[in-house]
Amino acid sequence: MTTFNARTDRQLVRANARSRRHVLLALTAPRPRRRKATRPPVNVAFVIDRSGSMGGPKIGLARYAAERALIGLSPKDRFSIVAYDDHIETVISSRTATPKARQDALLRLQTVDARGSTDLHRGWSAGAAQVKDRLAKDGVNRCLLLTDGLANVGLTAQEPLAAFARDLRASGVGTSTFGLGNDVDEVLLTAIADAGGGHYYFIGAPEHIVDAMTSELGELLETVAREVVVDVKHHPALELRALSPVVDSAAVPGELRLLIGELVAGQNVELIIEVRFPQAPAGLATTAFFTIVDRDGVLKADGCTLAWQHAERADVDAQPRDRDVDRAVARIYAARARQEAVHLNRIGEYTDARHALRGVARRIRHYAGADTELNDLAGQLIAEETAFGAQMSELDRKNAHFSSANIQRSRDPDGHARRQS
Repeated sequence: MTTFNARTDRQLVRANARSRRHVLLALTAPRPRRRKATRPPVNVAFVIDRSGSMGGPKIGLARYAAERALIGLSPKDRFSIVAYDDHIETVISSRTATPKARQDALLRLQTVDARGSTDLHRGWSAGAAQVKDRLAKDGVNRCLLLTDGLANVGLTAQEPLAAFARDLRASGVGTSTFGLGNDVDEVLLTAIADAGGGHYYFIGAPEHIVDAMTSELGELLETVAREVVVDVKHHPALELRALSPVVDSAAVPGELRLLIGELVAGQNVELIIEVRFPQAPAGLATTAFFTIVDRDGVLKADGCTLAWQHAERADVDAQPRDRDVDRAVARIYAARARQEAVHLNRIGEYTDARHALRGVARRIRHYAGADTELNDLAGQLIAEETAFGAQMSELDRKNAHFSSANIQRSRDPDGHARRQS
């Protein structure tokens, strides 16, 4: 059963003033009623960095991760394998995942060894071409892009690479990224995954490559809804923006259209939307209508309407708060503060890193009242000032970025989908 609801932190808005409110959208994907329910086919490209820095156990474990992931595929699925450094090699062209094809892939994977520089864009492009050439129109199409370093050959800048991911997504091909070790650009790989409708995984040690890659493929195999979209209709005078890191595809006044992507069985997703109100007299009411749809009509859920009313200051200040919304908003802002602190720590701005955490902690405490969870979250940020206010190891920075990114995307600390208990 699909659940979908919308809540706001407060329903009264100050009259004749610019005000801001937050909306919490919560949805849960259905679980198949039958244990062996039909799933969409998967068409996946494994795109593996084989640059010189992947030498030693890294490349061996990358090969093994692809081997383990292939085990989960069935003959209705397709796969391909591309290896890249400054040269691109299609190790296995797109083919159905028959037992023989998987066995051939195991043999060919053994020839993949480390060498050269990192032409991430061309390697990724080659993998995407394999997926697009045999696009599964009724399935899930995805590139799994693994690297242990920076894109240092060819196209390397973040915005063009994110734009390429968006274009691929529009053509039906998603991208998930896997960053291995201390030299990866986690900001770039996160941006690519967000724009590409996939997920980013930070892999701190080579032995965790297998878990990350098989987990992502496992989620693809449990997909129950494709191309999920949340659509918001509202008065054009309202200003709405998503605080959660999702792509907004609408450029139409009075509409916010959020691209959620694929959902797996029982997945829980929370989205935070900020609403800014124009100045208006007391008594004026404003509404917004929220709906959720997917490509195949799997998600059966009614739309939700929220209403706000402009009121006098005393009434606005006296109204109760929805603490579940407050907590969800605070988690987003705390996670963003940690990511900012990671950046500031990396460039040696330790005082500014502390201030980034303390500023959000102060903001949370301003409306926390006696709420234990909100006060605990503010206290955690204050306690973390010590770590972020001095030189951190690169591994600690990357782990902090990764866990904060997952909080904002309704995923668990290891990057897995949150599921209905």
